[in-house]
Amino acid sequence: MLGEAAKLRAVIEVSGAFPDTIDYKACAAKGVEVLSCVPGFRESLAEMGLAMALAGARGLVAEHEAFRSGNEGWLRENPATDFSLYGARIGFVGFGQIARELTGLLAPFRPRARAHDPWLTQADADRFDVELCRLEGLLKWSRCLFVTAAPTSRNKALISADMLALLPDHALVVLLSRAHLVDFGALVAAAKSGRIRVAADVFPVEPLPQDHPVRCVSNVILSPHRAAAVRGGRHLIGDMILGDLKAMCSGDSRRQLATSDSSRVELVAGVGNTAGTANKVVERGDL
Repeated sequence: MLGEAAKLRAVIEVSGAFPDTIDYKACAAKGVEVLSCVPGFRESLAEMGLAMALAGARGLVAEHEAFRSGNEGWLRENPATDFSLYGARIGFVGFGQIARELTGLLAPFRPRARAHDPWLTQADADRFDVELCRLEGLLKWSRCLFVTAAPTSRNKALISADMLALLPDHALVVLLSRAHLVDFGALVAAAKSGRIRVAADVFPVEPLPQDHPVRCVSNVILSPHRAAAVRGGRHLIGDMILGDLKAMCSGDSRRQLATSDSSRVELVAGVGNTAGTANKVVERGDL
């Protein structure tokens, strides 16, 4: 196909992942750039992450449901479970576009931040005032843990049952990037036991089956993969595409979209792609 597209200069994907249906080596050999729109989701996902963290930390959803049953606790503190984001211990598993945007939104709360990311340089960590650490140490330390890493062929269930057991009691886990990174069954079990709270926008199977046990767990906040589903939530993607097309035409090598790094693309290609989810939603008539 590339041989028949002599004028092709770029392939741009818009689902938020590098698909495994592209021959990246062939594209590189032909000088065809392969770009991903994943950076364009950063603002809407970070905003949703902050909303989930605030709701989970302050027990907002739990108190809302208590109101419905007439069991709300007027002026009641819940020191064992609720906490403030001001000065909180915030951990990031993965410190890419979403996490970096989140640090800006969290800045007014003056949190202490640490991150585990094998691709994060010390210079970038210093620039965002984030301390690099090993995964085990991060989980032991974090009061609020954001899962924001890109899925790869190497990090399936990276946050295993044993890793989840390291979290402090009543820690909050905010799952934003892909459920691929956690042992979801173990995550649900930990939440059901009352030991941790969970807020999730992504799931191992989407749409989630009606009989999935997480639907019946009280101390979870669930969002049906709609962090970017807000008016203007995807506009940044269009702006970035137009910006990069203009850059190509003017000979500027700088890109706003993610480029297919030859040293990493084989690890991420086809992992955590959401195109199947979108197709199922369309088939059900939800869009």
